[in-house]
Amino acid sequence: MPYIKIKAYPKDEKIKKEVAERINQVFLELWGCPQEAITISMEEVAPENWHTVEEQEIMPNEDKMMILSGEKKY
Repeated sequence: MPYIKIKAYPKDEKIKKEVAERINQVFLELWGCPQEAITISMEEVAPENWHTVEEQEIMPNEDKMMILSGEKKY
């Protein structure tokens, strides 16, 4: 715990590693969990396939979104 799953448009490896590291640091510092408890995955989704992510993962879980299309839900 926690498991953070990121789906996004393709980016180069340097950017993906930096994003993962920053998220990792947030969970270490704010969530207070040990490093060995953190799991982060990153899956690239081509822009032309993004609609499937919206339809299958985002919209069915709209009530769980903290930020949805840039809008804070908290």
